Amino acid sequence: MLLSLHVKNLALIEEEEVVFTDGLNILTGETGAGKSIIIGSVNLGLGARADKSIIRTGSDYALIELTFRADNEVQLKKLEESGLFPEEDNIILIKRKILPQRSICSICGETVTLKQLREAGELLIDIYGQRENQRLLRREAQRKTLDEYGGDVITPLLSQAADSFRAWKKLTDEWDKDDMDESARLREMDLLTYEADEIEAASLKEGEEEELEKEQRILGSFRKISECAGSAYQLTSEGGAAGSVGRACRELSRVAGIDEDLDSIYGQLTEIDDLLSDFNRSLADYVEGMSYDPGRLNEIEDRLDVIRRCQDKYGRTYGEIMDALEKRRDRIDFLQAYEARRSALSSEIACERSKLEEACEKLTAERQKAADEFAAGMKAALLELNFLRVEFAIRVEPDRNHPGPEGWDHVSMHISMNPGEPLRPLEQIASGGELSRIMLALKTVFAGKDDIYTFIFDEIDTGISGQTAWKVSGRMGRLAKDHQILCITHLPQIAAMQDSHYLIAKEAGDDSTATHIRRLQPEESDRELARLLGAGEISRAALDNAREMKKTAALEKEAAGR
Repeated sequence: MLLSLHVKNLALIEEEEVVFTDGLNILTGETGAGKSIIIGSVNLGLGARADKSIIRTGSDYALIELTFRADNEVQLKKLEESGLFPEEDNIILIKRKILPQRSICSICGETVTLKQLREAGELLIDIYGQRENQRLLRREAQRKTLDEYGGDVITPLLSQAADSFRAWKKLTDEWDKDDMDESARLREMDLLTYEADEIEAASLKEGEEEELEKEQRILGSFRKISECAGSAYQLTSEGGAAGSVGRACRELSRVAGIDEDLDSIYGQLTEIDDLLSDFNRSLADYVEGMSYDPGRLNEIEDRLDVIRRCQDKYGRTYGEIMDALEKRRDRIDFLQAYEARRSALSSEIACERSKLEEACEKLTAERQKAADEFAAGMKAALLELNFLRVEFAIRVEPDRNHPGPEGWDHVSMHISMNPGEPLRPLEQIASGGELSRIMLALKTVFAGKDDIYTFIFDEIDTGISGQTAWKVSGRMGRLAKDHQILCITHLPQIAAMQDSHYLIAKEAGDDSTATHIRRLQPEESDRELARLLGAGEISRAALDNAREMKKTAALEKEAAGR
């Protein structure tokens, strides 16, 4: 149940708060007073698309707060499954703050996304307006409506059909992906075998390229290395630096032990002599070990060519090339077992198709049962709404060649509103006013089958008047016996059925305009009814007429057990 609505800085609303009651809440007002803003506020509070233009001029943000009370255990369970936990007494507080570039949303104090906000709204309230009426004309919406009516019987069958379709579709996609003729398969096998053999024949080793490149650099610079190393040896051997350092050591050894400072210097020189001797031996060994083999350089270059061809074709690294080899071998194995695999896959597809058809057949049967019951209920409800000679049918037509995740049925609603007229699709003949009554009839048929307690009807009175308006009024009054209804209307027949009456008015000041909403006292409601009746002046006769309408509505509610 929607307990209250608080709106701040939204379009023409500066700040308004309204408390709603159980039963039928009627909202009326002059044309242009801003009635649509109130319903728009509820929609925005429940996640409808918003932009900065709806923020009241001169304000930094708009705020919508909705206070609900969960009405049954099913609602509570679904909310908790969504991670939302009502407060004490099952109160659910929804807030949405709309800023120029973003929105901030919360439910029961927890920040949520717009998607979560919309999902929560779908559990708490149904909103019916011209857009929702038009949606009923789409075949997909008609199928979903029938499935919702089927409820706990159809829901598991839908799930079963969806699971079966996904399993079957996965296999058929696999079949289509690898569908090839014999010549194409053999060509692919030849190519893959050639490539795999090429990689294996290369006998690659991890790190081999780096070692070969190092050896290639050395052999390519052999003469320069030999000359430089030889010169360095000559400069540092006995005939060069080593001889000079040795003679210097011998000279200083003659005065060793006389001066401690000089002894320290002598120690440094002997270390240099030892290091230079070690260096000379290492350099001599290196020079002696050097050899040049032109054939080896050619071998290295040929080997690097093999490695780089593999890199160009199969991957830049050793690991990538090995992965490429493994994939080719796996694909070769697959192609070699292609016929056996195709045979097995064909059997799997046939098995899953059989399961899918069985699931679709069950779904069709239950849809047909629900359609017959639904159509009978709709006909009865439409007769009560002043469709005098109406026939209503829901056709469930299987298309067994084209199953889908929702089964294979085409569902369409058909109606005949005049004697002798054939049943025709709903979208071909329904006017705005007729659609409004059909939507009301549908909600009447659904009453007690869904878990939502609160409905909002906007433009439910489109295109109707007179006796038909009374019929619609009576139906809404009976529906309000077990539901909370908010209804924007301009018809006095519907407004007279109210349990609570609210006036939406626009007031213009010197430099601003604002929309206000308030609950009317009985006497104020009488005057508003008189205005709706078209009285240019609220005379005693107009007021008496309004009160008489209220008495008629009261008798209707009494007859309905309210």
